[in-house]
Amino acid sequence: MTLAVIFDMDGTLFQTNKILELSLEDTFNYLRKQNKWDTVTPINTYREIMGAPLPIVWETLLPNHSLDVRKETDTYFLHSLIENIQYGKGALYSNAKETFEFLKENDYEIYIASNGLIKYLKAIVNYYHLDDWVTETFSIEQINTLNKSDLVQFIIKNYKITNGAVVGDRLSDILAAKNNGLLSIGCNFDFAREDELDQADFVIDDLLQITSILVK
Repeated sequence: MTLAVIFDMDGTLFQTNKILELSLEDTFNYLRKQNKWDTVTPINTYREIMGAPLPIVWETLLPNHSLDVRKETDTYFLHSLIENIQYGKGALYSNAKETFEFLKENDYEIYIASNGLIKYLKAIVNYYHLDDWVTETFSIEQINTLNKSDLVQFIIKNYKITNGAVVGDRLSDILAAKNNGLLSIGCNFDFAREDELDQADFVIDDLLQITSILVK
């Protein structure tokens, strides 16, 4: 039997809110300099769709812009995010590493499944040395459907996982657990929504609470 916990990254392990506004403002300042944007930065709109794959993000934030402009914006935004991570402006949520330690001691394999891009996830993993605990980090880029449920299914098949949980802050994480026969643990953190968390098997306010749910 292979036991596993599959974590989301943004808003679950990594406090994306600490760098989100910085990078988004930087990106839209870039667009302003290019005369491609002339109003306020749509930070509130982004918060509403936080956790969505980036192609959907730019379709939402730049609905009247060309695909080329969206791709250019995506590239700039990714670069800004990675810089802010490497400058130490982000942070993990409290007790993330302590939770990892506990799970490893109790024979759980740890994975990350995120809608973030590969380079972005690698920057976080490297900066916080998450590879010390995490078996592998997966990006939505690895799945043609851009669907979190399919990404979790890919991990389950790849590692022959028979039991465990998906931990995340948004509905896509909860559904990814339910659609794959795993326990769903919702994180009541920065970007979480009550109506989405209501669908989780368990809701936590601190990552360390996972240990009392999974290890009896």
